[in-house]
Amino acid sequence: MNNTKIWLSSPHMGGSEQTFVDEAFATNWVAPLGPHVNGFEQDLEQYLGEGMHVAALSSGTAALHLALIILGVKSGDEVICQSMTFSASANPIVYQGATPIFVDSELETWNMCPIYLEEAIKARLAKGKKPKAIIAVHLYGMPFKADEIIAIAKRYEIPLIEDSAEALGSTYKGKKCGTFGDISILSFNGNKIITTSGGGALATKERSTKEKAIFLATQARDKAPHYQHSSIGYNYRLSNICAGIGRAQMQVLDDHVQLRRNMNQFYSDLFMDWEGVSVFTEPSSAFYSNHWLSCIRMDEALSGLNSEKIRLHLEKNNIESRPLWKPMHLQPVFKEALYYGASVSEGLFATGLCLPSGSNLTLEEKQRIRVAFKQLV
Repeated sequence: MNNTKIWLSSPHMGGSEQTFVDEAFATNWVAPLGPHVNGFEQDLEQYLGEGMHVAALSSGTAALHLALIILGVKSGDEVICQSMTFSASANPIVYQGATPIFVDSELETWNMCPIYLEEAIKARLAKGKKPKAIIAVHLYGMPFKADEIIAIAKRYEIPLIEDSAEALGSTYKGKKCGTFGDISILSFNGNKIITTSGGGALATKERSTKEKAIFLATQARDKAPHYQHSSIGYNYRLSNICAGIGRAQMQVLDDHVQLRRNMNQFYSDLFMDWEGVSVFTEPSSAFYSNHWLSCIRMDEALSGLNSEKIRLHLEKNNIESRPLWKPMHLQPVFKEALYYGASVSEGLFATGLCLPSGSNLTLEEKQRIRVAFKQLV
């Protein structure tokens, strides 16, 4: 049996990427502007619906940074952020000289707990510090409890930034992830559901917000024949070549989502009779996850297994797996940050594991994964 590396989530080309890239070269549109950039934005706007306006950028992190700037986050401000997430959700807060306030997860979606969110807001208000924004994340493609989170954000009049970096193609109550925030962000990194190699986008219902994002992303150049700048700008625009890859990837997005969902079902079937092993899946029909990454949790007392034992066993079989995101409030760089919640995210980190989830996994690779797990029984 072939023993080549099985990756957690590798890029999956749809077939027409080269055509778009060749067109960019043939027309000499290789800069961070051009017809593919505009076309990719339109493709995303059409896909998301809800009257969204999209700015194509160099990364999801860049989109989040611009979202904070547009919302006026400055030095001394506080921004509430989900603790159970990748560091890119929190780092841009610090770019702005602001302070992250971390909030625990709930067990149904592993995302920001509405109860602890409101507790954090009340506690900060009691200290005379109204949070400037809330960053909520759709973890591993699983939608957060949007109704509750949005209601709290509106009640306290705090803008909501929706980190949908992992959730393109997911829906909550039939509505696309990427359309819930005052500003939403997407990622097209190499391991995401679709990729532009590197890239991201900012999505908003306000055309003026899109225009402000593009202005800031292109060095904030004022309208003048010479180079004049009244604001600090950034080099955050997506290149026409990368956007061309994105246009081709949009053609296969729905197929990739279904293939990832099939992988989640593969694991549900594999662990159906395994006591103490549970597969992360939707808590109700209101949630529809792209299952960007399929994850499991182990109850060691029941299964006799823990996440590290499984990870090392898979590694010996040249199969990549990875612990769940280490919560931000446990990270050395954020050791001084305030945290509101209990130990839900800590428990998830201690017992969870991300498994190979790519839309391009072959039948032979799935069989290798199946055999590797059977060896643990």
